[in-house]
Amino acid sequence: MAWVLLTLAGLLEVGWSIGLKFTEGFTRLWPSVGTVIGFAASMFLLAQAARTLPIGTAYGVWVGIGAAGAAVIGMAVLGEPATAARIFFVCLLLVSVVGLKATSGH
Repeated sequence: MAWVLLTLAGLLEVGWSIGLKFTEGFTRLWPSVGTVIGFAASMFLLAQAARTLPIGTAYGVWVGIGAAGAAVIGMAVLGEPATAARIFFVCLLLVSVVGLKATSGH
């Protein structure tokens, strides 16, 4: 169950990190509210997962999902450059996430 919570926390991190772009420096109310709620929910789920999983693994996987997801959405939806180098490094992030899970002992 901890891995499910951690995956949800990571997906929420993708959501709130992308939401930051739409807050325009927290000057737009509803995008700001959604971003703050997503952040709080993501942190709560991370904390719940970390009750069972090692914190280094939980935090690393959470950050990896968030960073890779934000980068992919940035490239696919927000018009950020999708160079071969960026795609390669996103793949490295995903390999790292899988490696952390595989070696966590849980």
